[in-house]
Amino acid sequence: MSTAKQLHVLGVMCGVAAGAWLGAAEAPTKLVTIGISPFVISLAMVIGVFVARWTLPVAIKGTGYVYLDLKDKMHLVPWAILAGALWAVANTLTVFAIRDVGLSIAFPLWNTNSIVGMFWGWLLFNELRGAGKSQWMKVLGGGLAIAGGACLLAFATSQHSGLAPDRTFAGIIAALGAGLLWGSMYIPYRKAYISGMNPLSFVTVFTVGELITMSSLALAFHGGLEPLTEEVKKASPALFWLFLGGFCWVLGDLFQQYAAKYVGIGRGIPLSNTNQLWGLAWGALVFGELASLSPTAVFLITAGSGVMILGALAISTAQAPVAEQSSWRTAMLRECERYGLNVRRVEEALLGSDPLAKQSPKRNWWEFVIVALAIGIFIWLASLAERRLLDVNGPWLILLSMASVAILVAAAVLLWRRTRFS
Repeated sequence: MSTAKQLHVLGVMCGVAAGAWLGAAEAPTKLVTIGISPFVISLAMVIGVFVARWTLPVAIKGTGYVYLDLKDKMHLVPWAILAGALWAVANTLTVFAIRDVGLSIAFPLWNTNSIVGMFWGWLLFNELRGAGKSQWMKVLGGGLAIAGGACLLAFATSQHSGLAPDRTFAGIIAALGAGLLWGSMYIPYRKAYISGMNPLSFVTVFTVGELITMSSLALAFHGGLEPLTEEVKKASPALFWLFLGGFCWVLGDLFQQYAAKYVGIGRGIPLSNTNQLWGLAWGALVFGELASLSPTAVFLITAGSGVMILGALAISTAQAPVAEQSSWRTAMLRECERYGLNVRRVEEALLGSDPLAKQSPKRNWWEFVIVALAIGIFIWLASLAERRLLDVNGPWLILLSMASVAILVAAAVLLWRRTRFS
């Protein structure tokens, strides 16, 4: 198998794993339906994300490796912070959307981010430049299918949900707004990876933007530190589940970033948007969201989801031909010239090698402390947690969790064997 084909298969597999774990990560946001503030939910998830985004890179690569990678590409630090800020706002909007229209409906609406990402990939990073007609048809056809499926779901929501029209409209706008912000967030992703940065290094700075932005939003909308602290205390029985959701999100987002690195945002992001299928499964099978809807609404929601999934799969099969890969290289050379990067090292990183690993210092004792502290935080929160905050279908919960873990292991093994998590 050629190198290009291997990397395409790797990117596709990472996108599939991203879909599974990004879908699972949204399940704890259902806690908004029992009265927990959307801002507290989003803040708790972001803190969980912060813990995980520092722990996983330290465990896999070490602090020395991350430091060297960031030092070599300091110009990307502001971009990573900006990406984190966009993520935090978008994630908060998704909580409002779930509150107003439900998880299985909101998911496909904010997954229009793939169209936004596709546009930015074409405009800024030469994706699809030089691609053949068949590749264009797969990508554009998939994009139109995603848009059509989103419109079908919006219609099903507004006509058959039984919610007040003003609340339904607000939920739709919140979900679409999240899609716009997430689609734009992928600009820093791709900029980082055509510069040769390791996704594990990128996310350590990314999470700083998340935490600052989300903390600012929560403080502003709750009237200061004291009211926010009171809200967090009230939500203490649910904090473990929200932290766990943040951890799941980090796993999904890491695979999504590897997909963006190896197959581009125009292909990798739609593929990771198969999280919509997982979101539908969690919402319908575990939380019974569709039980109270009419048969017509269920049919429209299922059909819209299916159309969007087929669109994402069509895009994922569009492997970049040689001419398009040449256009990608042009974008890479532009970044290298602009920021004085070593072209050979960047090319090696884009092909799955890890030139920085040879310079990385040995592990330090404090890295084990960081991992131990993260585990301790989760154990402490688990001791405060209430198990039955929501009614769930136990067998489906176990089955979906096992399927997600199986996909995670398969993708992680493939990524390790081919790139050593480069």
